[in-house]
Amino acid sequence: SKPFILILHNDDYNTFEWVIECLIKICKHETNQASQCAHIVHFTGKCDVKRGDHETIMSMYNKLKGCGLSTTIEMA
Repeated sequence: SKPFILILHNDDYNTFEWVIECLIKICKHETNQASQCAHIVHFTGKCDVKRGDHETIMSMYNKLKGCGLSTTIEMA
């Protein structure tokens, strides 16, 4: 039922604060969840930040891209 995965990738441009703010606003993460995802991305290079249907994940993908974050979509 949630076949699409939104992946956030590490970059050298965005701050932890900005990434956290974007995850809270766009992906509806709680502060702790957004912070944990930002740290996972920093230390491992990427993190699965959201799962859902194509329309939902595509919308979040476009919004995160618009904020300057590096994201991809994968199939579950």
